Amino acid sequence: MDGTLVDTEGLWWDVTSEVAAGLGHRLGPTDAPEVVGRAVEDTAAHLVRITGRGGAERVAAELGAEFFRRVEAGAPMRPGAARLLSELEREGVPFALVSASPRAVVDSVTRGALARVPFAFTLSADDTARTKPHPDPYRAAAERLGVPAGGCVAVEDSPDGAASADAAGCAVLVVPSLLPVPPSPRRVFADGLDRIGPADLRRCLEQTR
Repeated sequence: MDGTLVDTEGLWWDVTSEVAAGLGHRLGPTDAPEVVGRAVEDTAAHLVRITGRGGAERVAAELGAEFFRRVEAGAPMRPGAARLLSELEREGVPFALVSASPRAVVDSVTRGALARVPFAFTLSADDTARTKPHPDPYRAAAERLGVPAGGCVAVEDSPDGAASADAAGCAVLVVPSLLPVPPSPRRVFADGLDRIGPADLRRCLEQTR
């Protein structure tokens, strides 16, 4: 969702930067792997660890509340996302949303920018024992779709998201946003979703088997 379908990665970075500043830390490139594509709790733990200030639960609550407030104000869709989802719907290809964001944020976005998108279901960070970069979310999604993970394509923008889908056994179409994503045999790369259609997703499956 974040950075793939909707342009929220920038919002998350801004929120984390402001919370970090309040703890006496200036957020920079070395922090990016602990921020981009990470769950709220992971980023909170990172900020507490490097600053030695605040409590993980309090920092996580502050991050989550402010991020939710900004998402509620509006999260624009990424270029090409609406068209791709429409084409998948038209061809009868089921698709689900698998996010490392909390349920409250996922529900906010699916009520807003993604309100008319017919997802088969949505999975948030709250819906599995472990979220990205662990494989649990994508394994759960494949099971709910009734399809082997190897028959699914995950569209991801971050290293943690790609690692999660890869470990679950999915083919991965990587459309990087804020962080570069390393290559692997199960990953196909694209500059954006603008020129991606269902046929390209099928080719991802063929190229990574």
